[in-house]
Amino acid sequence: MTTPEFIRKIRASAGHQLLLLPGVTAIVFDDLGRVLLGRRSDTGHWAVVGGIAEPGEQPAETAVREVYEETAVRCVVERVVLVQMTERMTYPNGDICQFQDITFRCRATGGEARANDHESLEVAWFEVDALPPLDPFGLDRIQRALREEPTWFEAPADQRL
Repeated sequence: MTTPEFIRKIRASAGHQLLLLPGVTAIVFDDLGRVLLGRRSDTGHWAVVGGIAEPGEQPAETAVREVYEETAVRCVVERVVLVQMTERMTYPNGDICQFQDITFRCRATGGEARANDHESLEVAWFEVDALPPLDPFGLDRIQRALREEPTWFEAPADQRL
């Protein structure tokens, strides 16, 4: 994932300290029920599409923008799948981040799937019962997007059973 310019400016004065960032994940399905994945250039692994919202950008706009930027596929957002605070991450350069992820279920409306920027080595549609190896983050979001359930969120600690 490329670091947006606004985060670079913050890092110039904030150093490596923890930044809470607005993350968005887009689970995109086509009319055949296949899911869109990209093979990341930084890890070589297949992953769901996602990115960081720009200042003033609505999360659903971020999802649509990121899908197009990374895959050349046009999509519309259908619903919110989940809202979750991810675990803190420390990058090799020492930067610490934590993402508040909003995952959207999206429907492809046009475009031909291809690597559309330097973040992806390749992009492809996959049958949901024939996915390439994915990390638990991606697998969980795909499974939740397939279900017709209310938006998932982790209940506050005092409300958990």
